[in-house]
Amino acid sequence: MTDDERGRFFEDFKVGDVYRHAMGRTLTETDNTWFTLLTCNTNEIHFNADYAAQTEFGRPLMNSCLTLSLVTGLSVEDISRHIVANLGWDKVTLPAPVFAGDTIYAESEVLETRPSRSRPGQGIVRVRTKGYKQDGTVVIEFERTVLVHSRQTAPVRQPPGRG
Repeated sequence: MTDDERGRFFEDFKVGDVYRHAMGRTLTETDNTWFTLLTCNTNEIHFNADYAAQTEFGRPLMNSCLTLSLVTGLSVEDISRHIVANLGWDKVTLPAPVFAGDTIYAESEVLETRPSRSRPGQGIVRVRTKGYKQDGTVVIEFERTVLVHSRQTAPVRQPPGRG
């Protein structure tokens, strides 16, 4: 499969389609610590096991922004491989905690599509994405809006030295 055959272009999205994203990812304490440090999040519930043990969770929580980033990343192959830009995340909810050792999977449903009024050959797609643990527990849900290329406007993806 070539790079241009992977992912969806604007004309491929249909309202009501559901994509179960192929990959899952097991999160580790290291992932959580690095992400928390990179984002300057000083809430000790993410990196201080002694403090976290005193909370209702009893152990460190995965950083919720890491969960959002991971689930967005898991959806890229199906939703945003050919986007121009992310336009927004809305209605983000986190109904259950995520801990080190949880494996996260995702699926997205197409809610809306429309051609862009200001960018001919491109379109706006809105999806609802759910991230869930290995046991099926939903840990995050959000709506995401993206501006997507059509096949006619997409940049050519060509490896260096070819062409």
